[in-house]
Amino acid sequence: MATGKSPTPASPEVQQSNAEARPGLRKPVFVKVEQLKPGTNGHTLTVKVVTSNTVLQKGRSVSQHLRQTRIAECLVGDETGTILLTARNDQVDLVKPETTIIIRNAKIDMFKGSMRLAVDKWGRIELTEPANFVVKEDNNLSLVEYELVNVAEE
Repeated sequence: MATGKSPTPASPEVQQSNAEARPGLRKPVFVKVEQLKPGTNGHTLTVKVVTSNTVLQKGRSVSQHLRQTRIAECLVGDETGTILLTARNDQVDLVKPETTIIIRNAKIDMFKGSMRLAVDKWGRIELTEPANFVVKEDNNLSLVEYELVNVAEE
């Protein structure tokens, strides 16, 4: 049974407690390349693209239901070091040499014992204003080889 009354707005105290109960968006914590470690994720960083090489391009662009797969390895870095970024499909178009990008929610993948930065479906790559730092190219974290060691528990 409708009474014809419109619902009354909640009091400011109720609105405030509802806002506190809902988790809000966190401010991104930007990290530097030298802080990246194997097996970590959730990284947000601003980097310059040094080089970009397409390593895989397969599939037919003629067919509508088969998407073309493209993978590029890009050397990206900041003033603390560089790392290889694996860009996939639409990301390849964004990572051109000399551009500055913001990488959000990136993870570290291991490939043949070395670190690769990757952005999956939960992350994002976006172009930004040119950065005013010089990339430190002599500290390439992807050249450091890691070895998986099993630790025996006593």
